[in-house]
Amino acid sequence: MIGVHDLVIVDTPDALLVAKRDQVSSVKSVVQDLKAEGWEQAVSHRKVARPWGSFESIEKKKNFQVKRISVKPGGQLSLQSHQFRSEHWVVVSGTAHVYCGGEEFELLENQSTYIPRGVVHRLQNREDCVLDIIEIQTGDYLGEDDIERFEDIYGRDSSST
Repeated sequence: MIGVHDLVIVDTPDALLVAKRDQVSSVKSVVQDLKAEGWEQAVSHRKVARPWGSFESIEKKKNFQVKRISVKPGGQLSLQSHQFRSEHWVVVSGTAHVYCGGEEFELLENQSTYIPRGVVHRLQNREDCVLDIIEIQTGDYLGEDDIERFEDIYGRDSSST
């Protein structure tokens, strides 16, 4: 920026804000308007922290969502199932320990698996480095509240995300 002054500029992976310094207090009303219009970005961030690591929504459309999931060393997602979606997992770095429908197996870099809707599953990282996977969700509903938890080492129940 050249030749401008009295601006506030905030750039995040979710949004870019450029405002006159004396208008910054208007941000709250803009966010309320975005919420009223159904903009998901107004209520949730693109990258979300969890006790086991984080996930980042790369793209979301009506019947699919693509996420990058990063699991810390020793981290594990809850033993869970989904009523409305199925998932495809592709390991991009690290080694994934997978439980799916009564079977346990490992996936190495560039390997993948399919998690059918309704099947109990879990993703674990038993290694000393971060596990990164790409998750492709497909289904009629892709909300985070479509998780039924059966077991969780972090003390979360089905009602928490």
